[in-house]
Amino acid sequence: MPDEPIERLKKALLRPSRKQVVAGLLMALLGFAAVTQVRVAGTEESYAGLREQELIDLLNGLSGTRQRTEAEIDRLEGVAADLRDDTTRRQAALDQASSEVDTLTILAGLVPVTGPGVRITITEQEGRIRLGSMLDTIQALRTVGAEAIAINGTVRVVAQTSLEETEGGFTVDGERIEAPYVIDAIGEPGVLADSLTFALGPKKQVEDDGGTMEVEELKAVDIEAVAQRAEPQYALPEQGQ
Repeated sequence: MPDEPIERLKKALLRPSRKQVVAGLLMALLGFAAVTQVRVAGTEESYAGLREQELIDLLNGLSGTRQRTEAEIDRLEGVAADLRDDTTRRQAALDQASSEVDTLTILAGLVPVTGPGVRITITEQEGRIRLGSMLDTIQALRTVGAEAIAINGTVRVVAQTSLEETEGGFTVDGERIEAPYVIDAIGEPGVLADSLTFALGPKKQVEDDGGTMEVEELKAVDIEAVAQRAEPQYALPEQGQ
């Protein structure tokens, strides 16, 4: 029948035999190899047409480009390292400045503070506490490193604090205080206590005045009183400081 060749062709295309598949793969591989060979041959011919000096110049150019690239990478890595170092130094300077500000504000009595320390209670029983005994008590605490001192919870004692004797008590920076005098001090509790209780020390002076002194070592002392900020009238920082 005339349709039989067409039907056989359809069957061959739709269901190729094993031999046909193998033959097709071989033809595809041969075609790919031919194209690759042509491309390689074309590249070789393009370089083959160059003179020896031109090839040397080409290689030198490639080498110079690589060296410039490596040099630029080294430069950029150096810039990045410098920036990291500069940032680290800047942060360290800021941290140090912040720490110094905190220390100065505490020593100047400008902020409330808390920490271990002692509470000293001085009472008048048979006589009045002399100004010298009160000053020696405060100075003894300062000498051994008291970082903050307050009297009767209302007056912060700092370097500029003035203490004057008045009728029935004392005036501290213009504020009147009366017995019993409660002195809170922050620092190493044992060291602060020893500075007051040694022989012929502040405690003995208070007892000679006719009073008593009790020293209590505490793990936490809260000082809420703050000193007034005093603005300098004459002293100015040097330029550039």
